[in-house]
Amino acid sequence: MLGQRVLTALVLLAILIPSIFLAPPWVWGLVSLALLAIAGAEWGRLLGSIRGGRLLGAALAAAGIAYVAWRTGRPADAAPVAVGVLAAASLLFWLTIGPASLARVQRVGPGWPAAALLLAAAWVALYELRLAGAAMLVSCMAIVWLADIGAYFAGRALGRHKLAPRVSPGKTWEGVAGGIAAVLGVAALVAFGWPASGTGADGGATVFSSWVAARAGLAATVAVLAAVAALSVVGDLYESLLKRLAGVKDSGTLLPGHGGVLDRIDALIPTMPGCLLLLQLLR
Repeated sequence: MLGQRVLTALVLLAILIPSIFLAPPWVWGLVSLALLAIAGAEWGRLLGSIRGGRLLGAALAAAGIAYVAWRTGRPADAAPVAVGVLAAASLLFWLTIGPASLARVQRVGPGWPAAALLLAAAWVALYELRLAGAAMLVSCMAIVWLADIGAYFAGRALGRHKLAPRVSPGKTWEGVAGGIAAVLGVAALVAFGWPASGTGADGGATVFSSWVAARAGLAATVAVLAAVAALSVVGDLYESLLKRLAGVKDSGTLLPGHGGVLDRIDALIPTMPGCLLLLQLLR
């Protein structure tokens, strides 16, 4: 199992790293679109319809290709107002219906419309963040990765109080705190070691945490990073809820040792639109 996980991770890195750092932004747009379309098909299966999931994935892919074609060649800061509205709608879901679903251990609200909205917002955010710069995109995603790593080690070492035992018994409040601490600690190191990263005009070498700090101050940056880390936990738990309701362990089998694509990006779905919305508001 460990060998499968490592091999799968290496293959993914061999695809993702060049598409983010070496290729034009539209390449990352199409690569990430393929991943989100697959995740849409997996989400459909969790909702009880394989055909519906395929249609969702195909619709997302078609709309995304059209958006990439329209967006290519336009300035990085020329995202339409509709992008901000989409990101805000996604964030509203994760702040209201998502937690309500977890509290009641049931699916609340329309399943298919919610899936389409959330996946579309996540993909647009991933693409627009890449247009803002490779470092901006990776630093936003790194918040999720650091929160997950910190939560894992803190939960194993200190975990006593269950976060959502009926949805994901392994998660603890101590783990959440550890994840947030890891995010804030690394952001502090970045600010100390790469202080100029918050001043880029075009975002080419701009790190998200330093960019926010340069415009909103230290206290706001701490609050933003903690909120993004907390949102990543909500996304992870929500997907766990969908799998529990569907009676499956993984969202799919495409990634040996890891499960499905949705299993790997569940925490990115709520957080990336939030990061993008903040960038639009603070420009």
